[in-house]
Amino acid sequence: MEGSSNTVPSIVVYVTVPSREAGKKLAQSIVKEKLAACVNIVPGMSSFTVVACFMSLLRSVLNLFTSGKGSLDNLSFHFNREHWLQIETDSEELLIIKTRQSLLDALTQHVKANHDYDTPEVIALPITGGSQKYLEWLKQSTRE
Repeated sequence: MEGSSNTVPSIVVYVTVPSREAGKKLAQSIVKEKLAACVNIVPGMSSFTVVACFMSLLRSVLNLFTSGKGSLDNLSFHFNREHWLQIETDSEELLIIKTRQSLLDALTQHVKANHDYDTPEVIALPITGGSQKYLEWLKQSTRE
């Protein structure tokens, strides 16, 4: 992002959380550590996620071997992936985090260390323009 010397390259980061309470706790810690100037919480999201169903995969492998069609020397997965993938639906909240691009790694580590999920969503999008005063405030409100 080009701008005056009063701004820095900035990003919006999306992080989903399982509940309002988890979102508030994480948002407060992010702002307190000056990892972001602002965090919004968007309630009432429904998330649809593809996940591997380990038990279905295991059953498919066992069936392959018990049918005599598989061996350890020649193990190949010729079964349909849809048999062992499933879609989960969850209610979540979305954190919209505004910060400096240079803080993405520190923010990501903070989210990983303080999140309820083993693999939290952390997705960054560049801010390519906007209110000059807001972008100046974003710079002033975050650590270097």
